[in-house]
Amino acid sequence: MGIPVFILAGLLVHVVFLASIFDIYFSSPLVHGMTPQQTPLPPPARRLVLFVADGLRADSLFELNSNNTPQAPYLRAILENNGSWGISHTRVPTESRPGHVALIAGFYEDVSAVAKGWKENPVEFDSVFNESKYTWSWGSPDILPMFAKGATGDHVYTFCYTAESEDFGAQDAAELDTWVFDHVKSFFNSSRSNQTLFSALNEEKVVLFLHLLGIDTNGHAHRPYSKEYKENIRKVDEGVKEVVSVLESFYGNDGKTAYILTSDHGMTDWGSHGAGHPSETLTPLIAWGAGVNYPQKVTSQLFEDNFLKGISRSFNYVKMRMLLFAQADIAPLMASLIGVPFPLNSVGTLPLEYLNNTDHFKAESMFTNAVQVLEQFKVTKHMVKKKNVSLNNNYCCTVPLSDSEQINFLKKARLYIQQQKYNEAVSLCKTLINLALEGLSYYHTYDRLFLGLSIAVSFVGWTTYVILVIIKTHTNLINYQSNNKVSWKFLLFLFSALCILAFFLLIQTSPWTYYVYCLLPVPVWYAVCFIYLKNCKFHLMCVVFSFFYRSTLTVGLLVFAGWPVITQLWVQAKVLTTLIWTLLCVLLAVFPLMPVVGRESNIPLVIAAGLTTLLISCFSLASFSRGEYKYQSKEDLKVYLYQMFSIALSTYVVSSTHNSLKNKQGLPIFNQIISWMTLAFSSALPLLSPTLLFQRLFSILLSLMATYLLLSTGYEALFPLVLSGLLLAWIQMEQEALQHYGLSLKPKLAVFNFAYATDITQFRQLHLDDIRRSFFFVFFIVTAFFGTGNIASVNSFDPASVYCFLTVFSPFMMGGLLLLKVVIPFVLVSCAFEAVQVTTQLSSKSLFLIVLVISDIMALVSCFSQLFLLGKFAFSVLSPPCSISHYVLVMSLTIFMMLMNGLAQLLTTKRLELSRRTKHHST
Repeated sequence: MGIPVFILAGLLVHVVFLASIFDIYFSSPLVHGMTPQQTPLPPPARRLVLFVADGLRADSLFELNSNNTPQAPYLRAILENNGSWGISHTRVPTESRPGHVALIAGFYEDVSAVAKGWKENPVEFDSVFNESKYTWSWGSPDILPMFAKGATGDHVYTFCYTAESEDFGAQDAAELDTWVFDHVKSFFNSSRSNQTLFSALNEEKVVLFLHLLGIDTNGHAHRPYSKEYKENIRKVDEGVKEVVSVLESFYGNDGKTAYILTSDHGMTDWGSHGAGHPSETLTPLIAWGAGVNYPQKVTSQLFEDNFLKGISRSFNYVKMRMLLFAQADIAPLMASLIGVPFPLNSVGTLPLEYLNNTDHFKAESMFTNAVQVLEQFKVTKHMVKKKNVSLNNNYCCTVPLSDSEQINFLKKARLYIQQQKYNEAVSLCKTLINLALEGLSYYHTYDRLFLGLSIAVSFVGWTTYVILVIIKTHTNLINYQSNNKVSWKFLLFLFSALCILAFFLLIQTSPWTYYVYCLLPVPVWYAVCFIYLKNCKFHLMCVVFSFFYRSTLTVGLLVFAGWPVITQLWVQAKVLTTLIWTLLCVLLAVFPLMPVVGRESNIPLVIAAGLTTLLISCFSLASFSRGEYKYQSKEDLKVYLYQMFSIALSTYVVSSTHNSLKNKQGLPIFNQIISWMTLAFSSALPLLSPTLLFQRLFSILLSLMATYLLLSTGYEALFPLVLSGLLLAWIQMEQEALQHYGLSLKPKLAVFNFAYATDITQFRQLHLDDIRRSFFFVFFIVTAFFGTGNIASVNSFDPASVYCFLTVFSPFMMGGLLLLKVVIPFVLVSCAFEAVQVTTQLSSKSLFLIVLVISDIMALVSCFSQLFLLGKFAFSVLSPPCSISHYVLVMSLTIFMMLMNGLAQLLTTKRLELSRRTKHHST
């Protein structure tokens, strides 16, 4: 198999491996065809007002200030005298879209839906808004349209401010909430002169939704403990008080309005969210008004959770109604209060502790909740049984919910209600809900094990195949005799296996992706068993590399520091090179010990990184002006000087921008233009520089460093400098290590020219040191990813990193810039690896194949088996790293390395000539 075909095949296989995680683990939980369920008794409220304070932490609202005064006096008085309070627990990813879906629709949306954006729906879903008679909503254009588009009919109305208003650099983000409160008050005042609107507002089953984004925006921009964040909470408190007053006046204090205030997610101390820290997952709930329980006094209440201890001290005399109930439970609570059908796909359990109603109403509501969840279970079970035709007769499930058992549960619960044994009915309904939810999960994930095993078999087969390619092509460890004859019996067996698998999938009406996952092992293992193993005898040793915690990178780098001494390489290498290698390994080892997240912005460190880069550039310029390093033309010198100017300009822009934002003067338009221009030209400038090794590598560093400075907020700005220094020392050390084999050396690295590098596969076979070189590359790649942060965790991203480019909320644009920040160190490592390959006289294919094997083993051993076979799931690798994001990271890493291999060759070998061609000296 030729190199282009092999690379294409490898790329396609790994794309399948990556895509499988989204198809197997991220399939939509929604089913359709259920019958709406509604409590038959009259509801306590005619209307519901839902306040969602986006990004509001539970402790920020409930805990007292340093002077023992409440942060939100009005809401504090409500929960002490008029309503109930508690803490809801959100699920990861703790983002706005899934949080609002859980609150309003009652189910936890497919994680991949976050990638669809906030405004669009991958699938239509039912919600409390959809079931209402009318819903009016005010707030962000990123949230409100989602529920309007998901509603049937024309009864959900939205009033949004412009997207440009969501500016992290604005003078006061609390104005977003003020806009909402002002427009609600204006809306009700104007409705008195509009008879149609007035009549609609006085209907029953009405919902008013106020989405308050200011707290979230201020949290991102200034952190949750800032004056701006706390002041925004106070303004929300005042706004809620004013809106309640307007509504009570409008409805004549009829006592038929229920109020709920909560949040979609919390926020970390460093102003981000997305993962599973308690500061992100624990959100407040305050409910009051029609149908809501009054406060209950207690002598004390203490919680074991450290995050909740401060809250318990603030409320040791007002009982929390429920401790850590699920966020999805709020949807059935809202439906019960105004008497609308429970959302069809809701998986929430009605929190009865919040209801102020008769035991009969509570029992009927719980019965309705149970039937609604059971409907989903029945539809899902029917769909799976219909698809799995061969299993219809002997279909087993670990959940004891056969058709007869379902009927018995419902009959018994109905009998208890008729006999006024309401507590027994409620208890039985809760049991039925739990069983139905367990069964729902069982049938939803029914194909997961089968598909996971298929991918695992393919994964092992592909890794084995690559190992055999390396051994056959680049070593003398096997005796291979070419034999292209394939038995017709084997071909018949292969064809029969494919037909049986395809027929099995066909009768189950499986999607086309299932065919890919299940049929892929056949050609992969065919290549292993009948192209190589049929005629091979070999001895093989496997080295498994994996990583779990960032601190292990420090240990690895410290071991690397002693590598020249351990291997006695320092005898051949220059003393200065050895000392530089050791020093830079120790310096780089410090970065994984720095805070992953939670750090405050430290712009002086960014400025220091920029000035340090300029200082190094000046010394390099002196070297590039004389001797072996000398530039060949004035154009080359101009490019270098322009890159130095870009570094200086980026340093100024970072300082100027953050000073402007600190003074709440917004993002200067000049700074924004310079930032985007720097980003646009940074990728092209290295192609204008000489292709001499050190000059080209240093040009790549300067261009990427200019962009990286603009995306930095603290100590991470120094990371590329230290990493690049270590990589240059690595290149020098690796060339000197070739003396172990008595190989003829290439010319001095100072005059080595990438443009004249030829394919040197014929010069030598693989040695054990080449495995170590590949291991070093993988280790440096992992260090580049995790050296300054945890890129697999959503809440590691600091929005302040992109403030030089934009401050108006744009999730995909911001995400793209943050991804670029992650990729820049990756590019530096890839280019250094390209230099190592050509200077050590080794085929790029052979060394890259070893890297591919190491990466695949990382994915297979460290997380793949636990992910698919043990079913462990955690979205963030801040928790144990055997998780969805860890698997996606390793698969993306492998695919990136394939793509970056070509990019590194482009950046190091190609040259653009904008003027006359310069004369090159042959190496």
